[in-house]
Amino acid sequence: MKNPLQSGCRNTVVFAVLLLPAMCAAQKLAITMDDLPLNGMLPPGVTRAATTKNVVAILKKRHVPPVYGFINSRKLEGNPDAAQALKLWAAAEPVGNHTYAHMDLEQNSAEAFEREIEENEPALELLAATDNWHWLRYPFLHEGDTVEKRRAVRAYLKTRGYKIAQVSLDWEDYLWNTAYARCVAKNDLKSIEWLRSSYLSTASEFLDLGREQAKLIYGHDINHILLMHLGAFSSTILPEALDLLKKKGFKLVSLDEAESDPVYEGDPDVGLHDAGTFLDQWMQVKQIKYPEHAEKPYKEIEALCQ
Repeated sequence: MKNPLQSGCRNTVVFAVLLLPAMCAAQKLAITMDDLPLNGMLPPGVTRAATTKNVVAILKKRHVPPVYGFINSRKLEGNPDAAQALKLWAAAEPVGNHTYAHMDLEQNSAEAFEREIEENEPALELLAATDNWHWLRYPFLHEGDTVEKRRAVRAYLKTRGYKIAQVSLDWEDYLWNTAYARCVAKNDLKSIEWLRSSYLSTASEFLDLGREQAKLIYGHDINHILLMHLGAFSSTILPEALDLLKKKGFKLVSLDEAESDPVYEGDPDVGLHDAGTFLDQWMQVKQIKYPEHAEKPYKEIEALCQ
């Protein structure tokens, strides 16, 4: 006669084994980059084209899925280096709309913002081989300080076939770009090393925070979308940033795959001021208290190598 206790244990083990792949599956994350052809200052003797070439080479070497670069085409005007940088990017990676001149929707009307989107489209059409450039990343992540603005722009985007490139993870990596350029100009190796360590510790802190936010809002893990910026520091710190993502258990995927998560179909549908990421918006709307976390070193970075 079978021992019912043994049978129950065996069934529990089988069930656990069946669940194991789901439990151990890496969390999906898409990398995106804003402010192309460049964010922040450049060190002496460094070009936008060289910076872009280096970043693209790293992405290819590490077999990173397509990384959308969101462009502001005003930066191309009278700047052959910027134009060459964007050509190099678009030959290897997809591009999306970040408005013509990085317009802040909170400071402008919905109609003016929509004109900025359209003014950016000719450059996107020239750069992209297909129409997969119909993604918008809101500058400053500002989606409207009034519900009327928010709804008007979203309705406009829908009629023009755009999808919104949301952001769930952001450690404001752009902060390090100009500071790095200053420190290279002064050959301040000690400060450059501090930039590297502070960048990685801040990244780690805010990757963990984003995961905690998602669980507080939804009760489970989600696919994530990471905001980064193409700048002078990117080509030096990117390999270590990719190592950190791997160490944290993220699986890199395309933007399309990341946004296939149903959570991105939601919309807080309220006017918000400087609300931050998609998760920050929901935290504010649902009045959820933030977990304790270290703040970003704004003052230290601003003072470095001045």
